[in-house]
Amino acid sequence: MSLGLGDVFRICTSKEQAFKRLALWYNDVELSGLSSFKTLARTVQTDYLGILNFFNNRATNAAAESFNAKVKSFRNAMRGVRDVEFFLFRLVKLYA
Repeated sequence: MSLGLGDVFRICTSKEQAFKRLALWYNDVELSGLSSFKTLARTVQTDYLGILNFFNNRATNAAAESFNAKVKSFRNAMRGVRDVEFFLFRLVKLYA
């Protein structure tokens, strides 16, 4: 099941292909009866259009998520922020 979902993202080059393959994968999950994959299938069903948008130009928001993680880590290292201007100054100097 997991390899089949990975194949959708590796093999499909267009939104139409991905739409068909995701639908087939979803049907396979429904037939399998595996509860862990049913949770994933519900997530795919809920976010279907957003997932298919990946196939427009094969881009993700991974860079933004990584930067957010760095900001949170930096904020934790500073043990809270009292002087917001200085925090932003340090943030720009370190990550810009």
